[in-house]
This record gives sequence, structure tokens and C-alpha cells, in this order.
Amino acid sequence: MQKPTRTMLFSDKAPKPVGAYPHARQVGNLLFLSGVGPRKRDAKDIPGVTLDEDGKILQYDIETQCHAVFENVRLILEASGARWDNLVDVTVFLTNMKDDFLTFNRIYAEYFKENQPCRTTVEVNALPTPIAIELKCIAVIGSGH
Repeated sequence: MQKPTRTMLFSDKAPKPVGAYPHARQVGNLLFLSGVGPRKRDAKDIPGVTLDEDGKILQYDIETQCHAVFENVRLILEASGARWDNLVDVTVFLTNMKDDFLTFNRIYAEYFKENQPCRTTVEVNALPTPIAIELKCIAVIGSGH
């Protein structure tokens, strides 16, 4: 049995990973995206986030963060030779499900009118950077998809 090809992929437009991992990894015809947040490449400020001098969140705008996350996912997909319609599974991490889920769900529906991948949404206590949302995505790429 032949081993599937494993390729690590990076986007020169998406925010740099905050650790030792690629933006995405292709295994066969599956593309696995590492967790994607709203940060912008080479920018100190995070869209929709106001921090105090200690780096703690003073306030955030979940709508702005959602749009920034979806844009970053698109940038990584495109750099990997995939499209939005190739997404088949999305895991959503929110730090405040009670206050943010309805807004997130409304914005999500705007981006997924045609393609509707499987989705799981969970609340987490914190994310590695001072953000309120992160996505983990899987896409199918290659011939016929």
C-alpha cells in the first residue's frame, strides 16, 4: 500500500503561525487547516480587539473578528490550491458562546450559502492569543472536487 503524500503548506498573506506548525497540511486529497484566528499578517493589532497595556482583552467585536477569520481561511485555502466550496468540515472555538453565538451563526450563514460543511461549535475558556474565535477546517481538494 502506497503512503499518501503529505505536504505542508504556508500562505504568504495569512497571519504567521504562532508556533511550529504549517497553515495547512495536505494528505492525499484532504487539506487540514491549522487553527485560524482573526490576526492579520505582520500587524500588531488584532481586528476587533482592544487590549490593555498587559495584553488582556478590554473589549472585542465578534462581528469584525468573524469576518477576519473567514478571510484568513480563504487566504490559506487559495494558497493551498483550494476554494471555499472545498470545505467539508469546520470546528468553531468561541470564548463566549452565550454572547457571541447568534452573531457568529448569522455571519457564518452569509459565508456558507451554497456550500454547507459539517460544523461543530464549542466554547473554550481561552485561545492562545487574545482572540474570541478560531476555526479548524478540513477541505477536499484534487480532481473532481
